[in-house]
Amino acid sequence: MLRPNNYKGIAYWTSREAGDGAPWLVFLPGLTADHRLFAKQVEHFEGRANILSWDAPSHGESRPFPLAWKLDDKARWLKEILDTEGIDSPVLIGQSMGGYVAQAFMYLFPGVVSGFVSIDSCPLQRAYYSGWELAALKHTKLMYLSIPWSLLVKMGSEGCATSEYGRQLMREMMAGYDKREYCELAAHGYRALAQAVEADRPYRIDRPALLICGTNDAAGTAKQYNREWEKRTGIKVHWIEGAGHSSNTDKPNDVNELIEAFIPALPPSSTLDHSLQSPFETKGTIDADTRIQSR
Repeated sequence: MLRPNNYKGIAYWTSREAGDGAPWLVFLPGLTADHRLFAKQVEHFEGRANILSWDAPSHGESRPFPLAWKLDDKARWLKEILDTEGIDSPVLIGQSMGGYVAQAFMYLFPGVVSGFVSIDSCPLQRAYYSGWELAALKHTKLMYLSIPWSLLVKMGSEGCATSEYGRQLMREMMAGYDKREYCELAAHGYRALAQAVEADRPYRIDRPALLICGTNDAAGTAKQYNREWEKRTGIKVHWIEGAGHSSNTDKPNDVNELIEAFIPALPPSSTLDHSLQSPFETKGTIDADTRIQSR
């Protein structure tokens, strides 16, 4: 069972049921979503991996929280939470904005994570983005505010997911905000993303990585960015047939199987008893043709 915690106003949940010899999976939801986004993953992995999931600052139960953060701030707070919990060599699993936070984390704290799973996220390197795209990301508030709330909820839920489960979950998460709060949060998040890209850092992925993207992801140019990500880095993108921008809610079994197969490829934590059998070996490993390589 997940245990609730709070660090400086940031709500997060942990499960240590898998014990000291198991890997840590850290789930990072996307912009305006909260920890419920990963309910199907928590259900699948709890008791076989240790788990941490958060409501990012200004999201869900991590409110009120000033809209003054940058991606670096989120990454630093996440590191402080991991240190507080004594979590070593986690696997960061980020959906959309959560994937950007994970990349900022790896840049600020190289060598700390043991792996990175991107779910419908994109690269942070400046070379992928045009100037007009970054300018547009910094000016979304008025656009959001101009849309009636009922239509915004419809667009947000149907634009993020293709399954009724995923859409209903998004509707429930959006219902926790009033219109202005939601619009201000979304606009601030996009602006923080643009600023992180404009910093023009290498954001090199130097740990094993698993890239996942839905074939029906309609969020911006996510599919285009993922194709280019694979082309430039050689890291294979695993396409989830029929899934939208939250593949883990639309096709949870497919995503869970990919994550499960990815775990044995990770370097072991220094705290592990290496004589222990991996709790994920029942599903086998990714074969040589599809194994994600460290870059």
